[in-house]
Amino acid sequence: MPPAASDEIVFYTNPMSRGRIVRWMLEEVGRPYRTEVLDYATTMKAPAYLAINPMGKVPAVVHRGVTVTECAAICAYLADAFPEANLGPRVDDPRRGLYYRWMFFAAGPLEAAVTANALGLLAPSDKSAMVGYGSFGQTVDALEYAVEQGGPWLLGDQFTAADVYVGSQVAWGQMFKSLPERPAFQAYAARLMSRPAAVRAREIDDALIAEAKARAES
Repeated sequence: MPPAASDEIVFYTNPMSRGRIVRWMLEEVGRPYRTEVLDYATTMKAPAYLAINPMGKVPAVVHRGVTVTECAAICAYLADAFPEANLGPRVDDPRRGLYYRWMFFAAGPLEAAVTANALGLLAPSDKSAMVGYGSFGQTVDALEYAVEQGGPWLLGDQFTAADVYVGSQVAWGQMFKSLPERPAFQAYAARLMSRPAAVRAREIDDALIAEAKARAES
């Protein structure tokens, strides 16, 4: 894996991973980037990649000599690194609080609750105060509240990186039934998935999956 040029964006991913979120974010940013596709069993656990992300997981982005991992962090970083894409409110914009609120709600309580529910490991009701998500029902209700406030996007009329991150979880939750089907979720997901950058990102990753399948069958 050659080192990135100083201003080059290098994107480490697998098309069957959360890297799909970052692919979409990169397409929204609209800047050129280089993709390094890693395999779960080999290159993702190789020393060269572990030097980039000791977790041995994707996605990761390397840009200007800095490595960023974790989807929410990458989305927030890219929005700040490329302000001309208008994917985040200005630092002095009061909506910055909402932007952080919902992005990190999704990275924390929402992801934890959905994962625990899928694995049958939700905290019992008498222990709910010990976990960040409280209960699965509370978390889902809070998510519904977020997507119903004020406009087509989480910050009203401005689409942001928070919509990429939160919206990916909503869309996947509707697709894979890990979130209950609610009209607010379905409408939000439909708006998100029709965005040109989202369509491009899906097409790129789906083509990579098809290529990998063809190689495996040849």
